[in-house]
Amino acid sequence: MTAIKILAVLAASGAMASAVFAYSGEDFVVCKLDPAGDNFLALRTCGSSKCRMIERLGPDTFLSSLEPSSEKGWRQVMIKYGLQDESYRGTVGWVYDKYICRIEY
Repeated sequence: MTAIKILAVLAASGAMASAVFAYSGEDFVVCKLDPAGDNFLALRTCGSSKCRMIERLGPDTFLSSLEPSSEKGWRQVMIKYGLQDESYRGTVGWVYDKYICRIEY
């Protein structure tokens, strides 16, 4: 390849790379549960109350979002085992976003 072709390829790949968006997630905590009721938030296999429950999340459970926005009131999340947990090994599922609060730093 000539030097001009190499520069053209590098320039094109740089332009394409700048258009790629990587979502790094936001931290949430389970909140607004009714202590007189069930007092848990269901982690489900998909974004619907008809989907199988994977786990019951208690108040103040830390979560990391996997998508930048909700889908019809449901958000895909991963359980965090503490606010500083960056292991990305937590269980993944869907929660109803009315019962999660974003953690502001």
